[in-house]
Amino acid sequence: MFHYWKIAIEILIFWYVIYMILLFVKGTRSEQLLKGLVIVAIIFVGTQQLGLDAINWAITRLFPISVIALLIIFQPELRRGLAQLGRFGKHQENIEAIDEITKAAANLAKKRIGALIVIERETGLKSYSETGTAVDAEVSAFLITSIFLPQSPLHDGAVIIERGRLTAAACVLPLPQEEKDLPKYMGMRHRAAVGISEETDAICVVVSEETGYISVASDGKLKYELDEDSLNKILKNIFYRTQKKHSRIQVVNIDTKRD
Repeated sequence: MFHYWKIAIEILIFWYVIYMILLFVKGTRSEQLLKGLVIVAIIFVGTQQLGLDAINWAITRLFPISVIALLIIFQPELRRGLAQLGRFGKHQENIEAIDEITKAAANLAKKRIGALIVIERETGLKSYSETGTAVDAEVSAFLITSIFLPQSPLHDGAVIIERGRLTAAACVLPLPQEEKDLPKYMGMRHRAAVGISEETDAICVVVSEETGYISVASDGKLKYELDEDSLNKILKNIFYRTQKKHSRIQVVNIDTKRD
């Protein structure tokens, strides 16, 4: 009897692993590569069954090289997947900090001053904060707004806030691995928001310099044309719950002439 239970558990585990892999690569460039791998596997089995020794020999010899090539090609997806394995639970941030970030985004939107606010969650953003200028100050709408003003020497880059403290400014963010189908008015700032949300679990608040629209990027996807109330609600739904728990917030700005 135990033998049958063991087989059933193994089947469920394999099914779950395959399902999670398919769910993870769905809608990404990895989806097409995975289809290609399935076709190669079918060809390999077919050559074995038909006794096509020459083709089977060539595929067998190319397999070790293919594994290395796939590790290089899938490197961003593998890094993001391993990072997701280490994420547990829902993270809470200081409500006052969220309110200040929301107010700053609304103020900047009214003045049509571009900004990108990256809210750090479980995945650390130290490698990005180290590209900027170190700052240690309490989070406030006035401070965030003043940093993003065109006259500010730190406006051209990233501003980072962690655990209620503004820790760095003038930092650099990565762009997405693939070209995204975004509205025409969205430029490098929005793409940087999508890029950092692809590589980490960060939540990014973007203010468009051209239109004054507010957007939020998460898991490589973008919600746009938000108002102050909807932005505040989204952030609190993500970060806040009654149980106290450590988390971190980070704010980033990527300045461009057109956004």
